[in-house]
Amino acid sequence: MIQAGVGGGEAVRSLGGGSSLRPVSVSDLREWLACAEEPRPWVVETSGSSGRPKRVVLSRAAVLASVAATEARLGAAGPWVLRLPESYVAGLNVLARSLVAGHEPVLAHEPWPAGDGWFTSLVPTQLVRMLDAVSAGDQEGDQESDVVALRRAHTVLLGGGPVDAGLRKRAAAAGITVVATYGSAETSGGCVYDGVPLDGVEVAADDDGRLRIRGPMLFDGYEGDPDLTAQALVDGWFLTADAGEVRPDGSLRVLGRLDDVVVSGGVNVPGPAVAARLRAHPQVSAAEAIGVPDAEWGNRLVAFVVGSPGAEAPDPETLRAWVTAAHPRAWAPRQVVAVREIPLLANGKPDRLRLQDLARADD
Repeated sequence: MIQAGVGGGEAVRSLGGGSSLRPVSVSDLREWLACAEEPRPWVVETSGSSGRPKRVVLSRAAVLASVAATEARLGAAGPWVLRLPESYVAGLNVLARSLVAGHEPVLAHEPWPAGDGWFTSLVPTQLVRMLDAVSAGDQEGDQESDVVALRRAHTVLLGGGPVDAGLRKRAAAAGITVVATYGSAETSGGCVYDGVPLDGVEVAADDDGRLRIRGPMLFDGYEGDPDLTAQALVDGWFLTADAGEVRPDGSLRVLGRLDDVVVSGGVNVPGPAVAARLRAHPQVSAAEAIGVPDAEWGNRLVAFVVGSPGAEAPDPETLRAWVTAAHPRAWAPRQVVAVREIPLLANGKPDRLRLQDLARADD
């Protein structure tokens, strides 16, 4: 099975008050969820994809609100299968949803369930690799059985990154039902499904495009960092680091992190939009685009591309032309780095610091 650096049945928990993170078994999580009184909070770390991880304090009430809102939106409950690190909020949610529904979660080292009607949560990269393994005719181990198994799932949640239209089409063609989620550890995980906020969740965009969120699943603060907590939680809203827009019908369009907008030569270039265009190329299976400091341009947009199974990525000029066929010429990446795979953090998100190192090494 394709996993994203997942261990066994251990979660990571801290009980607040300056205590350190420590391993906790699923049975401890069950006890925490069923405690007669409000227990001390659970603490999870953010991925630290662009810097130092933050320790996010989650009350049981917030976690249960997230669980209930997810069940209501999906219209069903059942066992959940863990294929993400349980130390991060997405993995913690998988365990909690299953336990609250009265089912033992299927842990990372265990096979997919034999029946149907179960749920799982993946990052887009995991699903891409599962589908690519089948496209390449890889019959080794249980690679193909991943896709076969996912056809039996009620829903596969995809979070932790943008879900391109092409990936949705591939999943639908394979008979897999996917729902794209948006959220963070500070919102107890995904709180917007397929662009629509979950029940009880409010989303707004400030004048500069910064997204803010409020609802019953918000975190209590950052452990040991009251100043950062005061910056992030303002008048009941969580001020995210993401840019987006709320459409007239109330649906959300996420444009990417605020710092994903690369100012290069005085032009604002949205890295996620460039990466999405590159992933749409028929000879590209994965791509990311980030800004790297540059003496001439201030920042230069660097694209990292992975060729389709069995093929190399197209040459840089071909990819630049592909981008400019759909976007302004200034959006074309000034540097293109071909890689065998996009470096990932344990939770499946791109490792932005490692990408910057690769860009400098290739320069």
